[in-house]
Amino acid sequence: MSKQTLSFQAEVKQILHLVTHSLYSNKEIFLRELVSNASDACDKLRFEAINQPELYEDAPNLEVRLSFDTENKTLTICDNGIGMSAEEAVANLGTIAKSGTREFMSKLEGDQKKDAQLIGQFGVGFYSGFIVADRITVETRRAGAKPEDGVRWSSEGTGDFEVETITRPERGTSIILHLREGEEEFLSGWKLKSIVSKYSDHVSLPILMQKEEWDAEQSKQVTRDEWAPVNKAAALWTRSKSDITEEQYQEFYKQISYDTTNPLAYTHNRVEGRSEYTQLLYIPAKAPFDLWNRDKRGGVKLYVKRVFIMDDAEALMPVYLRFVKGVIDSADLPLNVSRELLQESRDVKAIREGSTKRVLSMLEALADSEDDADKAKYAAFWRDFGQLLKEGVGEDHANAERLAKLLRFSTTHADEGVSFADYVSRIKEGQEAIYYITADSLAAAKGSPQLEIYRQKGIEVLLFTDRVDEWMLSHLSEFDGHTLQSVAKGSVDLGKLQDEEEKKQAEQVAETFKPVLDRLKEVLKDRAKDVRVTTRLVDSPACLVVEEGDLSGHLARLLKQSGQDAPASTPILEVNAKHPLVSSLASSERFDDLAHILFDQAVLAEGGHLEDPAAYVRRVNAMLIG
Repeated sequence: MSKQTLSFQAEVKQILHLVTHSLYSNKEIFLRELVSNASDACDKLRFEAINQPELYEDAPNLEVRLSFDTENKTLTICDNGIGMSAEEAVANLGTIAKSGTREFMSKLEGDQKKDAQLIGQFGVGFYSGFIVADRITVETRRAGAKPEDGVRWSSEGTGDFEVETITRPERGTSIILHLREGEEEFLSGWKLKSIVSKYSDHVSLPILMQKEEWDAEQSKQVTRDEWAPVNKAAALWTRSKSDITEEQYQEFYKQISYDTTNPLAYTHNRVEGRSEYTQLLYIPAKAPFDLWNRDKRGGVKLYVKRVFIMDDAEALMPVYLRFVKGVIDSADLPLNVSRELLQESRDVKAIREGSTKRVLSMLEALADSEDDADKAKYAAFWRDFGQLLKEGVGEDHANAERLAKLLRFSTTHADEGVSFADYVSRIKEGQEAIYYITADSLAAAKGSPQLEIYRQKGIEVLLFTDRVDEWMLSHLSEFDGHTLQSVAKGSVDLGKLQDEEEKKQAEQVAETFKPVLDRLKEVLKDRAKDVRVTTRLVDSPACLVVEEGDLSGHLARLLKQSGQDAPASTPILEVNAKHPLVSSLASSERFDDLAHILFDQAVLAEGGHLEDPAAYVRRVNAMLIG
């Protein structure tokens, strides 16, 4: 192929501009990204060579080499990995196939730390070379191709790039960075070694550099034709825990997660038994921007006998733990494993179960700790990730009980951080149920009239305000022998908390008020399943409840908002016979209007929406005029 000039994909042009103008204060990440890409290329060769060992040609030892030329101001990152054909060079270096490109660009905000994190996350790490280079030349040949099928790709990072065929005896890829004016610091062996140590020390193949020695005659450092590794060349997770420092664990996390903050917690274990594997799992301190995308790729990398298999091994961690980052290295999974086989494998199921339990153990250690720092960590975790654990209650039945103990809530007694165990520990004598209410917001929950009798008696009520709560509650019916009871469903049954005198008075009021109830039922027959005297209201005139087993008003609204048809469920209107507005019904000339106003106010009080707001306004105005 003779030299061709091609244009970058439009998105690449935008990314090149953003990369070169947004990341100037965090320049050294370019080396992290290019070394990472070189390591990936070697992993891909190792994987393909399982069935095609001839791809190793005459160089079975995989490695990455760094070299620099101070005279020509070039820095070269060379690997003997899988390499690229001409078509692959054009496809991989001139376009971005990943669908997250637009989202990547929208996330760049000039925050250098955050922007540096996004570079690797969206698979555009190669372009970070233009942070320090005004021209990049790539020379490559795919493993197994002829020497004359080598390719040279070159660009100044503007609108075009050139591609031509060259003769390249060795397989793999060399990336030659022609450094900009003022970037001479990267022509220093000491500087390059410090960056490798910081970001790439865990890379499992050797990163080699030529040895430097001080030449007294020339009064300067000179390089010798002898190459030596500048990293430990051992996967971090394969090393003994006693040989790894806290800082190394943290840097490894940042490398695999593209996060800039230290993890909240981590666990490093070797598991032996029916399945043998090593796990190094991290819990992030902050939620990533795509946390609520349930289809996002998983954060766990799968290796088999240190051979990289896949970057998003979703089958190794349940969906509700999608925030977990880390590495799992198995000793006995078949190396020709595919996604389908991975999901069906008994060994994978064992790894998944073991890793899930390990993550829950980390969370339990924080949640149950007496140390204030650990408590603060768990509180921070809950604010960012708590809703995911609620998803897990319904998805992971084997661990539902453990997950329930990790849940935290707001209640009528505390604004946040209350566990089921906390609630049960201060339950009132004679109380058998755990009471809760669901609402669209904390303010709506706290202001619900359905809480009035519970407040009067000092009974604590859990306040559920997350969208996932209704779904969670359909899978969680009791805790520690106490049934979960909605205060907005069925009749109020406080059991031993309500004395016989109170019950007797309620029955007498209901009997005395029966004519008014019958008339209300007739007026509201199209809107209410039943009308009855309440025992749950103290200050409010009316409220809506549903029968046990029926869809709550809150859940019906959530289903409607998500575009789903909610099963028809007609509510029950409960009225407070002691309230002046209700007690005046019998003698009111506008009985029908007042009945509808009571019902509409009950709808509004529970956070619902009126079917005919104009009619409600007309009725209220008529009552105000008198």
